[in-house]
Amino acid sequence: MYKKIFLLSLLFAGFLKSQTTTNVISQAVYYDGYAATVSTPVPSGLIRLNNARYARKLTDTELDSFKATISMKVTIGALCDNYDRLGEVFLALVPKNQPTYTINDANVKRIEVGRYITPFMNKNRTPTQVPYTYDVSNLYSIFHSTELRNMYDIYMELDVFGVPYAANNEVAGCAGRNDVFSGTLTFTSTNTGTATDYNTLVPILTYNRLNNYNSTDVAGETVRIVSFNLPTPVTNARFFVISTPHGNPEEYNRRQNYTYIDDVQVLTYTPGGTSCEPYRVYNTQANQIYHSTPQTTSWWTSWNNWCPGSSVPTREFTLSSLAAGNHTLKHTIPTAVFNQEGEVNLSVYMQGKSNTTLKAAENVKITDVGIYPNPTSDFVNIKSETGISSISLFNINGRKLSENYGDDKIDISTQSKGTYILNIVLKDGTTFKHKIIKK
Repeated sequence: MYKKIFLLSLLFAGFLKSQTTTNVISQAVYYDGYAATVSTPVPSGLIRLNNARYARKLTDTELDSFKATISMKVTIGALCDNYDRLGEVFLALVPKNQPTYTINDANVKRIEVGRYITPFMNKNRTPTQVPYTYDVSNLYSIFHSTELRNMYDIYMELDVFGVPYAANNEVAGCAGRNDVFSGTLTFTSTNTGTATDYNTLVPILTYNRLNNYNSTDVAGETVRIVSFNLPTPVTNARFFVISTPHGNPEEYNRRQNYTYIDDVQVLTYTPGGTSCEPYRVYNTQANQIYHSTPQTTSWWTSWNNWCPGSSVPTREFTLSSLAAGNHTLKHTIPTAVFNQEGEVNLSVYMQGKSNTTLKAAENVKITDVGIYPNPTSDFVNIKSETGISSISLFNINGRKLSENYGDDKIDISTQSKGTYILNIVLKDGTTFKHKIIKK
């Protein structure tokens, strides 16, 4: 009996020895996101980028200590914000030996590695903390990249935007306060898996606000085009996508999202679609989403895009190979309708393998394109600040039906009802296809 206990103790001790914990940010206090940056002392070792975001540089010892399987944990504590808010974790590449930086520093390259939604919390009721966990084992290649570490210092940023105004009146002890949440960021890593060996990193979009079209309500305009250049071929190109819709009416409408690489549809998803009941325990403030009694799964999945108190899923797709040269990523939500409140926050980055290490975010160009109305009975309008070089109309079988040069619209009134393909060339050389429906 004692021998068995001794052996178990040795095994447990061996497991603890193979596990590394890295505490990056510990219970940092966040303040009103709309107010001027506070002057309260910054926790030791951190940079306050604004009221909603802290950053800390990872040391060489910490970077060397990361093992094959990496778990990231965010813990948000209740202070004086009692509404659901967005929070994110970013990995920031800061030019080597630059002592500090600002949130808008053009020399800093970022990828978003995790997003979460805070619950409706009352700091006087338990639980007062919410845990969010993520598998970020793919970051092993970044943490251990000699090339990247020679060029950049690697920082982690924990962001949570909060507003105290409602809590000032609704939560006991919050009158006159501007602190909104506390935040903790911790990594745990073990040798239980196989370490990733990517040597390519391409930040494509980082918390990019999908076009709200100058506060118009036109459906069919929600298109984001990003062109990026690869100087060498890349294999096993793994893309990571995070998105969440916010503001009426999109916050409460489940819309299908489509992602294309070089006009090939590679990812289709609709946010939400899960029950939010498991997160009810964290929503300690009365609200209009969590009613007094549990709701059915079908009720939740009929409308929700995300759950207050939950992590936002990071969606992935992998392409076996990408040739050297220019590529285009297109993300579209064809049925979305935006007003002054509406937006979708979109992040995309890629990791893969190539013969040489790519510089992060060196050849990325973002273009907003409006394509509307869709469906249409006559004209299709194309809106782009870059300008339109040509628009070609093809039927679904690939036969060219018409073409315009230098115009920002095309007439399809003489075509039969059905689905058509527009081939659009912008004046900067960006080329992409878009599906249009003639009604």
